[in-house]
Amino acid sequence: MKFLFKLAFWLSIVVLLLPADRAQQGPQVGTGEAMTAANAAVSDMRQFCARQPDACSVGSQALTHFGHKAQSGAKMLYEFLNEKFGREPSPDAGTLAGAGEKAIPAAARKPGQNTLTPADQALPWHGPQPRREAEARRPA
Repeated sequence: MKFLFKLAFWLSIVVLLLPADRAQQGPQVGTGEAMTAANAAVSDMRQFCARQPDACSVGSQALTHFGHKAQSGAKMLYEFLNEKFGREPSPDAGTLAGAGEKAIPAAARKPGQNTLTPADQALPWHGPQPRREAEARRPA
């Protein structure tokens, strides 16, 4: 519920900041009047659940149900996209599975630490060489 209030607030701020067509503008509302009206609306929203507890509980249940449906839909979309565009594991890649765990293809495993070869570690970095101009300017 709090998320919806925040979303409505930020969307209204975005709409207020958009430029408007001069021909369609109605009466001018000052900033102070708008802030007073917004404060009154927010305080009224805070008291809504106290005034209408049944509507608040039904709305909460509806939002919970909506959240579960959204989560289920996202999971179905993820599985569909994974089937269509996911990498096919090669037969020689093997899998990593423990007791009670799903098999993870070798291509999907995270790389381990200490993967640098001795050739990678051989030459230390010394930084860039100073310019010759800078050496000539230095007082001796």
